[in-house]
Amino acid sequence: MALKIRLSRGGSKIRPFYKVVIADSRSPRDGRFIEKVGHFNPLLPKDNSDRLKLDLEKIKEWIG
Repeated sequence: MALKIRLSRGGSKIRPFYKVVIADSRSPRDGRFIEKVGHFNPLLPKDNSDRLKLDLEKIKEWIG
């Protein structure tokens, strides 16, 4: 099974919100995923610390 780290889109048409997920490469973008490892909010200012949150320990486990 080939896995990818990808963004899954949520939110409304004008206000997007993305989850960073581990998913099977054959599943669609917003479809089934294995684990959520973070989130990304593009509407926040670039210098805001809450714009991108990642669980680096989980990501390292999945890469390893």
